[in-house]
Amino acid sequence: MLYSVRMRAAQGGSHEAGGKHISGAERLVSYEQLRPTADAMLERALSHSRGAADFINITIETISMSTVREITCLPINSVNVTDAAAGRQAAQAKLVQAGVDPVAAVNGMEQLAGLSSSLRGAMLVCAKTGARLDSTGQRGIRVSRMDIDDEQAYDDWLTGQGYCNIHIREAVVLASKVVAAPEVVAELCWSDDPEYTAGYVATPVAYTRFTHLKPYGSEVGGRIFFIKENADLEKLAAYLKYQPVLVKVPPKEAKSDAVSR
Repeated sequence: MLYSVRMRAAQGGSHEAGGKHISGAERLVSYEQLRPTADAMLERALSHSRGAADFINITIETISMSTVREITCLPINSVNVTDAAAGRQAAQAKLVQAGVDPVAAVNGMEQLAGLSSSLRGAMLVCAKTGARLDSTGQRGIRVSRMDIDDEQAYDDWLTGQGYCNIHIREAVVLASKVVAAPEVVAELCWSDDPEYTAGYVATPVAYTRFTHLKPYGSEVGGRIFFIKENADLEKLAAYLKYQPVLVKVPPKEAKSDAVSR
């Protein structure tokens, strides 16, 4: 038996009441890890760089092991860029390489860059046309119920490549779940944390991290899932939100290209 522990935090009321999104977190843990995990999430919500939350929701539910799907973690590549403009140009090229139509890559980038406030979940965007396919607005489609299967092995794998921050630790797990869905061509994301400028493009082949995808100090972030044309959106949303997934560290022979941190 595992437990899904999910936290979302806002300032100025709940998200539904228009509160500013502060933080969110997702874990699948054992009974023994429940209290320290919930405590860590509470501390994160109260001491986040986006501000102290005054609305914090922590949800815990049991997960049967028979429902858990195991997938392999994406290898990580890093690309050094001079600024957000260069990073976005390089990210667009990576999206096109992954099979996103050039027009859709441009349209998707413009939608993410044009946000006035952060998305809580993800936009679903057609990889052929660039049109947004979901109707969830600022709420977006939230990816839930995922974690790494062996935390120590994962931390050793990351630190061995020079990656030590929580952003990449969580993002690689989430991206690995997302692109394991056959409907997803690629993911584009950058953080809403003001001091963290890096972002990434994830494909079924790799997680490619760009050192700058937004200006320093910006609190606006979000993610886009580029979806195959005529994909079953209801089936995809159910997988993203409800399918429990444990992510396994890649085999030792799977090398990452850690150019920058």
